[in-house]
Amino acid sequence: MTDDAQARIDAVVKNNAVVLFMKGTPLFPQCGFSSRAVAILERLGVDFESVDVLQDQAVRQGIKAYSDWPTIPQLYVGGEFVGGSDIMMEMYEAGELAELFQNAGAAAAK
Repeated sequence: MTDDAQARIDAVVKNNAVVLFMKGTPLFPQCGFSSRAVAILERLGVDFESVDVLQDQAVRQGIKAYSDWPTIPQLYVGGEFVGGSDIMMEMYEAGELAELFQNAGAAAAK
């Protein structure tokens, strides 16, 4: 992994309240897990930044090292790694994800 990719990942994570590293885009997810992650965020009405890891191999590999998590998608809230789509679904169903966004000051989309 390049230091450049690490720096770019770090900047995106730290400069956005909610970031989803995913395969594809919110309009055109390229895997079922990314699609489910987007659906959860949209259902909660959260504004989020997305990064398509398929567009940059260095970021695709770098994000796995950054979080020490082997799979994509990856959700970050308030600069902290939350998890992938399975963890997001569990937290969503338990009401914990909405609470996390509230506590992080992540504004709901209007």
